[in-house]
Amino acid sequence: IVLYGAPFDSTTSFRPGARFGPSAMRHESFGLETYSPYQDKDLIDISVFDSGDLELCFGSSEMALSDIQKRAEEILKSDKFPLLLGGEHLVTLGAVRAAAAKYPDLHIIHFDAHADLRDDYLGAKLSHACVLRRCHEIVGDGHIHQFCIRSGEREEFQFASRHTDFHPFTFEGLEETVRELKEKQVPVYFTIDLDCLAPSVFPGTGTPEAGGVSFLELLKAIRTVSQANLVGADINELAPMLDASGVSTATACKVLRELLLAIAK
Repeated sequence: IVLYGAPFDSTTSFRPGARFGPSAMRHESFGLETYSPYQDKDLIDISVFDSGDLELCFGSSEMALSDIQKRAEEILKSDKFPLLLGGEHLVTLGAVRAAAAKYPDLHIIHFDAHADLRDDYLGAKLSHACVLRRCHEIVGDGHIHQFCIRSGEREEFQFASRHTDFHPFTFEGLEETVRELKEKQVPVYFTIDLDCLAPSVFPGTGTPEAGGVSFLELLKAIRTVSQANLVGADINELAPMLDASGVSTATACKVLRELLLAIAK
């Protein structure tokens, strides 16, 4: 597993700060136990390499995405598992472009509060509000499986009903979805927007939404998704300075630990 950071939040539509997510997770990780009592696994027993944060152009989303894609391609070419730390959710597009180039039949499992299916946001096609719409243009109908969604325009929900495998509000249907994908042996990219968590659990994010899932529900869902044929993943939308208590950063670190341990073979 190779970690790489994308400290980018230039298209954030509400509260900026996600660019500081990757460095905050690294810094706070020193206070994190390597052992997971949830999985009875330990980080010291797996191989993980942190390749550091990319230096991204804040004036051009496309240049930033290109750099993210190149790093992901480099990791995939070495037959390693790329795990991206965002950053706003747009960074996922660069990673998906790389994964889809290597795995043409790519599926995406998407945890989020927001559908992210707008065709544009205030005229911009490259926005964190449009990232799954751009991904759909790459992977096509029925290849995006969305869970926990509880916010979006009417048109986004209508688009989802026609083009994605859509599961609003909860993780209902996740086990069946993973079972089907595993049986088909298709490659799966896993993207986690941490605002899928309830804001009472995770307030440190740019666009908090009332409702959401609990920390333990998310951990269980991550373990379920890990049973699929995962070829890449990301965690994004931590904005650490929006939660002065540090609880959101600590939560993000623990989610990352559990994801690492779940996907490690």
